[in-house]
Formats: sequence, C-alpha cells, structure tokens
Amino acid sequence: MRDQTDSFVARRPALTAWLAAFVLALLCITSVRAQVSTAPIPSATTEAAPSARQVTVVPAASDSQIAARLQDILRATAWFEAPRVAVTDGVAFLDGAAETQDRRAWAGNLAENTQGVVAVVNRITINADVGSTFDRALAESTSLVQEALQAWPLVLLAIVIIAAAWLVSLLVAAIARRALAGRIASPLLLGVVVRTIAIPVFLLGIYLVLRVAGLTQLALTLLGGTGLIGIIIGFAFRDIAENFLASLLLSMRNPFAGGDLIEVAGHTGIVQNLNTRSTVLLTLDGNHVQIPNATVYKSTIKNYSSIPSRRADYLVGIGYDSSVSHAQRLIGAVLAAHPAVLDRPDPLVLVDQLGDATVNLRIFYWFDSAAYSPAKINSALLRQTKNALLQGGIEMPDPAREVVFPQGVPIRQMAALAADAAVAPTLATSVPAEEIRDATAEEGDLASESRTIDQQAGRVPEAEVNLLKP
Repeated sequence: MRDQTDSFVARRPALTAWLAAFVLALLCITSVRAQVSTAPIPSATTEAAPSARQVTVVPAASDSQIAARLQDILRATAWFEAPRVAVTDGVAFLDGAAETQDRRAWAGNLAENTQGVVAVVNRITINADVGSTFDRALAESTSLVQEALQAWPLVLLAIVIIAAAWLVSLLVAAIARRALAGRIASPLLLGVVVRTIAIPVFLLGIYLVLRVAGLTQLALTLLGGTGLIGIIIGFAFRDIAENFLASLLLSMRNPFAGGDLIEVAGHTGIVQNLNTRSTVLLTLDGNHVQIPNATVYKSTIKNYSSIPSRRADYLVGIGYDSSVSHAQRLIGAVLAAHPAVLDRPDPLVLVDQLGDATVNLRIFYWFDSAAYSPAKINSALLRQTKNALLQGGIEMPDPAREVVFPQGVPIRQMAALAADAAVAPTLATSVPAEEIRDATAEEGDLASESRTIDQQAGRVPEAEVNLLKP
C-alpha cells in the first residue's frame, strides 16, 4: 500500500500538469468560439440575423402604417409563423412564433428602432417542438466541431507550453534542492522552499497560454485573485495550516529528536514520529499518542534525553531520638557505593522537614538517564537505605496512629527487656545477602526500559513522513 501511495505521489505533478493542459485547451476553444461568434462566417445552413437598424417610414406616419411596415418585414424574413403587428399610440405589439430566441429578440430590436415607435411589447413565442430542439442541438454540435477544428493550433500550442513549463519547473526544483540541501537541514522546510521557487515557473507557463488564447483579462483575474483565494483557504483550513506551520517550525528548531523521552501537553513518552500534522509519542505503558503540532509548539516541552545525566530524589523518615548526622553518613555511604549513582554532581542528603513523628530526609542524586531506569534505581536505593539505617541503629518509626490491643497490653520485667536488648544487635545484623545487593532479581539490571518499550512499538501511525533527525 505504501508503494502505491509513493507511486501516486510521484505521478501527482505529471497528473496536475496534464489536467492543467486539458483545462487550458477548453479555455482556448472557448476563446475561439467567442471570437467566431463576434465575427460569424457566412454559411449555407446558417441564417445570420441582420443587425437591427433605423427604419424610415413616411414622416409623421400613422400607427396603421407603422404596423403594416413592420408586419411586411417580418413576413419577408420567413423566420416567423403568422406574424402580427399592432400599433396603438406608438406602442408596438408583436405576436406570432419563432424558432429561436435570437429571432424573437431581433424582431423586438427592429420594432424599437422603427421611427414613431415609443415602446414594444414582444409577445412572440418560441417553438419548442422535439424536431427543432434536435436541429438546434445538431447545429450547436456542428458549430462546436468547427470551432474545435479552428482552435486546434492553439490547443497544441497550449499543451506544448504547459509541458515545457512543467519540465522547466522540475529542472528548477532539482537545481534549487541541490543548491539548498546543505544549507537547510529540515526536509520539510527544504521542500517548501523548493516548491516556492518552482511553482512560479509553472504559473508563468499558464499565464503565457492564457495570453496566447486571448484570455489576458482572465489571466490578470487569476493573478489578482490568488491573494483572495489564499485568505479564504487560510480561514477555511486554519487548524490544518496552523499545524503545518508548527511542524515547519519544529523541524527547524529541533527541540527533540527521534527516540528522545519527553513530556509535553501532559503526556510522557518516547518520540516516534513528527509529520505535517502531529507528533507521535510512545508512552511508557506502550500506547501511541498523537499530539497536534500546534499544541506541541505552544506547550512546555521537558526533554529528559537532552543531557546524559538526570537528577532524582526520594524521602526517608527517621525517629527524633536518632542522630541525623549519623543517618546522613549512612545514606551517603549507600549512595557512594551504588554503581548507578554519579559522583559528580555530588549526591545530597538534606533535612526536608520535621514531621509529626519523624525527621524527614530528602536524598538527591544524579544518574545516567540513557543507561538506567529512574524507577528501578529508586527501588534499589530505598531498599539499601532502609537496611543501612536499621543496621546502624537508626529508628524509622511509623507516623502516629491509634493502636488497639484487644487482649490487653503485655507487661514484661526489666530483666527480659535487657536480654532482648543484648540480642537486638545480632538480629539487626542478620540481613539476607540479597537485601544489600545493588539490584535484586526483581529490579533487573536497573537498565532503562526506553529501548525495550521502543522495540515493542509496532506500527507507528503516520510514519510515511518523518521530519525528525535520527
């Protein structure tokens, strides 16, 4: 299907050129027909209606004399059936039947230009029988064929000019593309500039055809109406034009590249495609999201892949009786020992706030966002931090809550408490080896899942055109 689409796109300029040549050929025939109609050629089968002229009668002629004269003229032409003329106070009343509308109009013009006639009431009817209709159709067809035969040199010349203009526009487009390929990085902008240079060449050919066909006024009207058509199209397709211009600007500015992890318009995902209508993202849950380019261009874009390192943080609460500085050293040792945490910039362990039951410490660290997953690293660091704090004797109490003892509160003697305290360090140090590893089996290798998600993308919507740099 894509090959058929590409083939159609490749043939589209040729189809446009031939369509333009066909339309202009019809215009040439129309022009010749108009010229022929203004200068008719005498024919044995064509009854050319003589032009109405001033009819001279006896000065101060009476109404009856005017009526008789007009009726004799109508009968002499043999164009009318039962012509009757009556004149009353200078008003001529015409009755009868005619074959064509032109003959009826000719009779009215004749009466209007007759001396002594001040007004004309033309009541001549037009015969609409089937035979006369076919005769008129045959006459019109014959006339059209004759006009086409007379116009074929203009049609041939129009086709030659259109073909030459099309070939020259293709040559100009190829030269412009080659000259500007190294200066314009955006393929969309390059295509727009090349078309802007090549299309006027083709329009010049159309203008020459219209001039040769004698349709200079039509050519000027087309050129003058281009701006108005552009305004109308701009209002009708405002959203489409806005998205197209936004895609042009995005391809020029390059705020992101293919494969980048970005957040825009409330969506977070891996950039898959940028076309003339939308930007396609693959979200972290495996869905394709198409965002209109106008929305992307006007929104705040957060690019997580623009720099190799990225900062993350997590929160830990310790008891008020515990040493904050000791807890900071323990957490700092965990961060320093973990291979995914970068040494520069330095990780930080800061007191975030004094809560109701705990002193909250916020830990900041930097990691390679291209290599590691932030969710996996957070999981590993929280696990190791919990183990380090418990082994270091740091209390991590729960927030204050109501505790219910349905069987009463147990009471133990001081000797038993002292024995438990002696055993407590041994219990604290008995931590499974997997708990202190940099990554457990469930956390995987802490690698970023962007590449894995990208491999599951499947068919990317509207992937035929991609304006992104790889």
